Amino acid sequence: MEKLGFIRGVTQAGISACSGAVSFLQSEQWGAFKARFGWNPRAFFVDWEGGGQIPLLALVRRIAPGFSFAYVPWGPELPAGVSPENGRAALPEVARKLKPFLPRNTVFVRFDPPWFVENGAAGGADDCRDSLKRAAADIQPPDTVLVDLSVPCEEILAAMKPKWRYNISLAEKRGVIVERPDIQGVDLFYRLLEETARRDGIAVHSVEYYRTLFEIFGPELRLYTAAHEGDALAAIVVLFHGKQATYLYGASSNIKRNLMSPYALQWRAMRDAKDSGCAVYDLFGIPPDENPDHPMAGLYRFKTGFGGKIIHRPGSLDFPFNPLVYGLFRAAESLRKKSRDAKKRR
Repeated sequence: MEKLGFIRGVTQAGISACSGAVSFLQSEQWGAFKARFGWNPRAFFVDWEGGGQIPLLALVRRIAPGFSFAYVPWGPELPAGVSPENGRAALPEVARKLKPFLPRNTVFVRFDPPWFVENGAAGGADDCRDSLKRAAADIQPPDTVLVDLSVPCEEILAAMKPKWRYNISLAEKRGVIVERPDIQGVDLFYRLLEETARRDGIAVHSVEYYRTLFEIFGPELRLYTAAHEGDALAAIVVLFHGKQATYLYGASSNIKRNLMSPYALQWRAMRDAKDSGCAVYDLFGIPPDENPDHPMAGLYRFKTGFGGKIIHRPGSLDFPFNPLVYGLFRAAESLRKKSRDAKKRR
């Protein structure tokens, strides 16, 4: 490995060190948000050889009585000039240098690296030479669609599938109204989310979870709703952070689905993101490939139809400090994942 990319050291910092993070998942706000739901956010500076100091957010949580783990969502961010290969090779050293600042009972560090890889390439995560392990389950979606907002709106539309452009136009012609309500609209969003959960068999957080998200992120987090003749049809939640907008949540009613309101919502959010200076719109999560038998195949079709670039990240990678306890945790996590996957296929 070339010298650029070596880790010189890790120092603890105040949580405000993450205020300028590229990813919202590495931001000060995300740490404050997760602290409200059982996580202990800790901030650090990673000192890269030839790359300076870059902040890193780690979230610590208990996994069993007497044991904890540390989670680094979409981190570490790499300095300019450090390749994904060198970044991945540095993960074990980042974990080792974090260890003195973590609880003594920390079983492992889990990374969700932010860099892109070829589909299915975890970067040799099961190569025991550096003790990195592929996690039994991903926390953040490793596969997604990124829409380029740096081009004119006409080009964004032209890159979409014809049916998607038609559906956007159809919703407008049939009188679907897209609005941006204030935080009071969270209750409407949650009612639609519960309706979606019953229809699609998915789990949702409590309404307080979403209220807290809006409270902490403030104007960066935007709620969009679609209605027709007084009927609430759909809603989406989009986070505007730095140069990127991320579609976090969506919900829709069982009525008037032929009015194509979700298409109108996405197009409005993309235009607003572009007007706000965002260069990228992240649709935040798709299946790894176009498999018609995948339980989320419909989600793949919907999101890829907007014409963005399909990208892949390595997924969750673990560095165990306690291999025995980690093995037990990993086995339990694998069983939970299999149970969730089985429910999705029903």
